[in-house]
Amino acid sequence: MRTFTFGLTRIASFLSLALFLLSCNKDDDNRTELVFASWRIDDVDEMNRINEIYTSKHPDITIRFDSYDPMEYEGVITDQLSKQKGADIVFLWSYDKGEALYDAGYLVDLTDIIPNRSSYAASALNAWTTDEGVTYGTPSVGVTHGVYYLKSFFAKYNIQEPSTWDEFIAACEKIYAGGETAIAQGAADGWSLSRIVFGGLGPNFYGGEPARQALMAGTAKVTDANFIEAFNAVNSLKKYMPADFKTLGYEDARQVFMDEDAAMYIGGSWEISVLEEAGLTSAKIGWFAPPVKNAGDKVQYCFHVDAGIGVNKDSKHPEEAIEYLKWLCGTEYAGALMTELPGFFSYTPGNLTLSNALAQEMFNTASTSDLTVRLMFEKLNSKTPGGDALLNDALEGMLKGTYTPATAAAWLQEQLESYYN
Repeated sequence: MRTFTFGLTRIASFLSLALFLLSCNKDDDNRTELVFASWRIDDVDEMNRINEIYTSKHPDITIRFDSYDPMEYEGVITDQLSKQKGADIVFLWSYDKGEALYDAGYLVDLTDIIPNRSSYAASALNAWTTDEGVTYGTPSVGVTHGVYYLKSFFAKYNIQEPSTWDEFIAACEKIYAGGETAIAQGAADGWSLSRIVFGGLGPNFYGGEPARQALMAGTAKVTDANFIEAFNAVNSLKKYMPADFKTLGYEDARQVFMDEDAAMYIGGSWEISVLEEAGLTSAKIGWFAPPVKNAGDKVQYCFHVDAGIGVNKDSKHPEEAIEYLKWLCGTEYAGALMTELPGFFSYTPGNLTLSNALAQEMFNTASTSDLTVRLMFEKLNSKTPGGDALLNDALEGMLKGTYTPATAAAWLQEQLESYYN
């Protein structure tokens, strides 16, 4: 009898343990996984840390941050959404590319969902709002463009931060004359030329926002003298790039700068954390705004509306996705984002502070400049190929010698004509 009792006790204990383990597995299985898709392949660790803030307060939620190559992102996300699959939450390019996903029926109308929507800057809302007033993406972050430099090079050659184009070229000449590389840039990835190099330097030559508006309206052409001047300015920098610049892609060129083999790098604000991880903190590098054409000119500063956030209309977890989106619209997320990823500037209304010196300098520049956004993203990017891709090809062809600045502009204008017909 005692043996039988002992056996029952062991069986009961085993069953209790099994039920406990099953219960644990059930809890895990019942946790809702939200998938957040982005083109930010450099930011996975940082975004995971940010998302832990949310999941620590929502233990029934897990968040998987999926990142894709920026040039593949649009195609991947469109394919997934068209098959009623894909991420619950998606990063959205501004203007035409993001709106195309809404027009296709893939995104939730967020007009009455975004908290404090009326408090957002109109210029930010406009980037993810249709002409009919439907907001399909919450404005998340903006980014800027300028020139990073190694303080050791500037000290070696007794160079001060240039503010005009002539001063910038003089600095390049000094370094070039010393047998060293002035600018770490490449021509193998056209997108970095159009969005970063031309996007940063070009507005001071073609005339910033008024010229962009005129191009959209069809009252200006990229073959006009002011745009040709911008093409010429970018083309003139070939002399100061690495000898193998034609074969250098975006990350290759940045690596030249991070290896301290070039004095300057024309880059985006979002690259601060990547540079810092490579040891290039503000103790070693500085930054200056795109140099103006003439002394006394006001900087035409590309403060681009970079990323909005939308919700997949076919999400299997719509309530959880909307709840998470509302958190992404709040100051807790915005503060964490700007701390983890300095150089991403949140559009979230509220009192937010910057802790990174370089990011603060970039942000401060906006207050003394005329602001614009990337040339081809609005109204000229809705067809295939879009104006952004066409500008990529024109600039890449120019730097590789296929086009002159004038013929690059002429080819681009010819391709854009369909937007005006």
